[in-house]
Amino acid sequence: MSKLTIPQGYRMPLSNNELQRAIELIHEDFQRNLTLRLNLHRVSAPLFVDGRTGLNDDLNGVERPVTFDIPDVGAEGQVVHSLAKWKRLALKRYEFPQGMGLFTDMNAIRRDEVVDNLHSIYVDQWDWEKHIGQKDRNLQYLKDTVRDIVGALCDTASVLRNHFPALDFRPDRDVYFITTQELEDRFPHLDPAGRETEICRKHRTVFLMQIGKTLKSGTRHDGRAPDYDDWELNGDILMWNPVLQRSFEVSSMGIRVDAAAMDRQLTAAGCDQRRKLPFHQMLLNGELPQSIGGGIGMSRVCMLLLGACHIGEVQASLWDQETIEGCEKAGITLL
Repeated sequence: MSKLTIPQGYRMPLSNNELQRAIELIHEDFQRNLTLRLNLHRVSAPLFVDGRTGLNDDLNGVERPVTFDIPDVGAEGQVVHSLAKWKRLALKRYEFPQGMGLFTDMNAIRRDEVVDNLHSIYVDQWDWEKHIGQKDRNLQYLKDTVRDIVGALCDTASVLRNHFPALDFRPDRDVYFITTQELEDRFPHLDPAGRETEICRKHRTVFLMQIGKTLKSGTRHDGRAPDYDDWELNGDILMWNPVLQRSFEVSSMGIRVDAAAMDRQLTAAGCDQRRKLPFHQMLLNGELPQSIGGGIGMSRVCMLLLGACHIGEVQASLWDQETIEGCEKAGITLL
């Protein structure tokens, strides 16, 4: 069933040829800005991992990874959902010193994703991870990093407008920080999506913190796996999308769990069986570096900066027939 939304009078501001050149510019400029601000270096990353290692991101714990057998290796491969845990192990393997980090182009397939204007079964992200010290595991360090990422995005938006005058989106550099509990207290009558939209309507750039914790209402704002982000020190970067008139998630990120936080969160999530997996054993034994990291949606950033109303305008994926026909009728080109 189609969940397509087409704003009244919507038109992509750029021609098809201009759009492709603009996407290329965003990728080149934002990547450069991000690496300079966060002191990151590019590494190669896997498209799939061994399902027995526990390295794949479990997302909300219900999504099924795309799996396939590899007869000559004698293992079952899993196409990654994200590289959240792999990146931290890579910091150790590649001997990144404290204060330096890695980034990579992450491509994933999420077969159980509910597709709509913002979501596709194909996920592309700038995935990054940075080696930090124990003293950096605090709220101020998290906030400073969020401001660096938002600054990089704003700088790219400015360059893009200079090259393509038809574009007019100006993201707000001033980040408003709020926890999921504070947001529930402010809008108790709304569901999580409604709360995000209302806070972004007022404060155009928002960092919503502490995702994964159980709120006073007995529910969670959103699911978050217990074995990579510290639920006390994580969050989502949200921006107001003027085309769709709603909040728009650009990035999910956080300071990663130390041994104590993962021990606590595995129990809270009912996932104690993961303690025996190789990655989790290394972390619980203190063998992995402390880190902060996240994923920044490539197609999401392109959508926002280019004024696109559908993610299929900036990435190639598969769509249901109703969405294809609806976009064609509205003059929207799906790649």
